[in-house]
Amino acid sequence: MKVHVHKTELLEGKNIFSKKNYEAVLFDLDGVITTTEKNHSACWKKTFDEFLRLRAEETGEPFIPFDETEDYLRCVDGKPRYEGVRSFLRSRAIELPEGNRNSSTGERSVFGLGNRKNQMFTETLEKQPPEIYRTSVELALNLKEAGFRLAIVSSSRNCRRVMAAAGIEHLFELAVDGIVACEKGLRGKPEPDTFIEAARALGSKPGRTVVIEDAAAGVAAGARGGFGLVIGVARKQNEEELLLNGADVVVRDLGEFQSHYK
Repeated sequence: MKVHVHKTELLEGKNIFSKKNYEAVLFDLDGVITTTEKNHSACWKKTFDEFLRLRAEETGEPFIPFDETEDYLRCVDGKPRYEGVRSFLRSRAIELPEGNRNSSTGERSVFGLGNRKNQMFTETLEKQPPEIYRTSVELALNLKEAGFRLAIVSSSRNCRRVMAAAGIEHLFELAVDGIVACEKGLRGKPEPDTFIEAARALGSKPGRTVVIEDAAAGVAAGARGGFGLVIGVARKQNEEELLLNGADVVVRDLGEFQSHYK
């Protein structure tokens, strides 16, 4: 049976992570464990603004830049890379050819824009290692010591590279990322496929598994998959959006869960 948690219960000291109810915890990566959501947002903005500015010059239409908060959260946050491109283009009523995974970074296509963004993100990683949210890593360490099985579930194809650069691979038994999703034919968030696959690989059932996400698409995936508890992390003060998409409880930082496990 699904256990609904209210913020008041959290503040009163309820043991949110109870071994009686759950045995596995699935963490998103960007924005939950690492601060790389900031890099993703900046790279999406640069990619789309370059495209939108050129398009405005050619068509005479006004240049309306990509908004790093509204457009990012609504269109690309938590989604597979190329679906994020499609979503943003639909929001602006712009049609482009699909292209393919080998499309050049200068090609005006869905894959071309996605590849351009990925090129920028990769260059960013090479220049500066990703930072971590200390309280999130502490929670993962405590949960692991308490006997919970842990995995990362990310839409990113750069997931393992980010984990290695941040030095957190040892915390998690496995990662279901964009590469695994492609190999196994799994639908990306907001569909629950990748979370279900991670729970299966850990030997747990969705009802016995916790999902921790900062993206609306991610909490929606957890809710659709029937997971026992879906926790939203409102890094951009988007509590209401996360609750509307299916989060059972929303916090601003995972440090709020100190000592809420046993």
